[in-house]
Amino acid sequence: MASITGSVEIEVRRPRRSVVVGVLLVVWVALYFVLRGIDTLVLGGQETTALHRWLTEHRDDVGQGNVFFDAIRIAVDHFVVLLQNLISQPSFDRPVPVVGWLGVIAISAYCAWAFGNWKVAVLTAAGLGFVGLQGLWQESMDTLSLTIAAVLLSLLVAIPLGIWAGLSDRAFKVATLVLDLMQTLPTFVYLAPLTLFFAIGPAAATIATLIYAAPPAVRLTAHAIRSVPPESVEAARSLGSTRGQTLTKVLLPMSRSTVVVGINQTIMAALSMVTVAALIDAPGLGQTVLKALQTLDVGVAFNAGLAIVVIAIVLDRVTTAAGDRPWRTANRRRRLLLAAGAVGVLVAVWFSRTYVWAAEFPSQVDLGSRIAIIASDVTDWVQNVFGGFTYGVRDAVTNGLLNPLEGLLTGSPWWLVAVVVVALAFVLGGWRGAVPAAVCLGLLVATGVWHDSMVTLASTLLATVVVVAAGLALGVWAGRNRRVDTWIRPVLDAGQTMPPFVYLVPFLALFGTSRFTAIAAAVVFAVPVTTKIVADGIKAVPVATVEAANSVGSSSWQVISKVQLPVARRAITLAVNQGLIYVLSMVVVGGLVGAGALGYDVAAGFAQSELYGKGLAAGLAIVLLGVMLDRITQAAARRTENFTTRGDKR
Repeated sequence: MASITGSVEIEVRRPRRSVVVGVLLVVWVALYFVLRGIDTLVLGGQETTALHRWLTEHRDDVGQGNVFFDAIRIAVDHFVVLLQNLISQPSFDRPVPVVGWLGVIAISAYCAWAFGNWKVAVLTAAGLGFVGLQGLWQESMDTLSLTIAAVLLSLLVAIPLGIWAGLSDRAFKVATLVLDLMQTLPTFVYLAPLTLFFAIGPAAATIATLIYAAPPAVRLTAHAIRSVPPESVEAARSLGSTRGQTLTKVLLPMSRSTVVVGINQTIMAALSMVTVAALIDAPGLGQTVLKALQTLDVGVAFNAGLAIVVIAIVLDRVTTAAGDRPWRTANRRRRLLLAAGAVGVLVAVWFSRTYVWAAEFPSQVDLGSRIAIIASDVTDWVQNVFGGFTYGVRDAVTNGLLNPLEGLLTGSPWWLVAVVVVALAFVLGGWRGAVPAAVCLGLLVATGVWHDSMVTLASTLLATVVVVAAGLALGVWAGRNRRVDTWIRPVLDAGQTMPPFVYLVPFLALFGTSRFTAIAAAVVFAVPVTTKIVADGIKAVPVATVEAANSVGSSSWQVISKVQLPVARRAITLAVNQGLIYVLSMVVVGGLVGAGALGYDVAAGFAQSELYGKGLAAGLAIVLLGVMLDRITQAAARRTENFTTRGDKR
């Protein structure tokens, strides 16, 4: 307020952020037409910079001959090989594994029954049996071996860290900062740096997987410990319990269900990462999918992708059932049944060690070949019948939206893009958004892959717009309608259990190899998490607030736009943030099916030794993009929340 006279005041208002953003974009487009093609930092696919060549030349200097890293690599490698010898690979001078298919199915079903219920046990046996009938038993067991190894090693570190973060405020703050960073990084990012220390192979793949999969277990364990009612802790201490007794007798039992959810998320993340780690020679189903994608064999890719989905569903259902099961001692009847079941499992294991038919999965029924042929035939039929439409949509979106946006980002001088992005970050999030953006953009220039970074950014931004629009529509619908939420929630949960590789297969069939294929897959990959966050935010709006709006005659649209969306603004900004991160992760993986840019650079770095340094720089560029987008959206959310709070106080 500026006082002009003693009785007259003029209110000076700042222009709305949307207006400032619009002006910045208009100025950028105008300057683009004037400066197009200047200082664009284009680098060809096989071209490298001095930094890339230096990284390639010195890649063996970090881990080679280092006793510490060699010891870790050998220990992890032996552990993985041990699990493979048990269930997947011929071992100990035998032409078959220690435990054959019959024993593996029996043990798995028994564990599902013991920790869950008989329905989950039947699902487990049926799921593993189906995978065997697909002709992918050994590949599936290799994937399962790496997943089990990574999850066990991850939990050995994650659970204690989660407990520490749950008990210590200082540890919780530090853990939150580190976990926020780790969970913004796409799967590709973990691969390249770890090959520096542990070389390409199963050990590096397992270590990358355990690092990628640890954050959910740490975060949810800490949350579970901190959510235990203080009254329960105080009651235990008043009875003379030590800190260790309070932890083991009160905190951990009362937080069991949430900890199991963290374990569930860790398993899902591990399975997702193990399949992607095929790029650094991880054995299993990921190799099958990767080779099929490289040869555009949709049928084989679909068959292997289906096996990954089946394993994901089995693991998800088993851990979910274990979390839902009441924490109490089994009754006498159940103990007797479990004992009898254990005897049956031992018999099945003996058969699988003694007879070839119970050790090697029967190959007489080869569903995999039929599934692959059917998938290929369906793909050909879809392309013949709907190819004109799907390819038309692809070309329309590519030429009408993606190419102009990509041209703006790649054709503008790098310094102009940097200035505009920093300015936008400042307008949206203040200094908390502008400073990280400036630092990340400066480092992006230093990586030497600026052009490819802008190509990836263009696809990410376009896909994010679609994800946010779809997530808002579905989230509001589910948040306002309990029946819709009940129907759509299992679909969203199932969508989040599937690894990124799986999403590429159907869109490869629909749209061929292109940037649009990666964008379409990224949209479907990111919509579930965005929808769930928005729906939860809408459901959290106080009922009294909605009823007050209805009582004054507000229409449904007015209630949504004037009440529910503004009140749920924090959840919506979180949904945008998570949507961006999920989209970036998938767009990068889409480099395997024609999206090019940073994803292709990383993959090429593993395939061609002379491009290793460029692939490593591309991995760093992905990190910088993820951090920049995450910091800007979080700063914008924080600033929006502050403005809303000030408005409420007024």
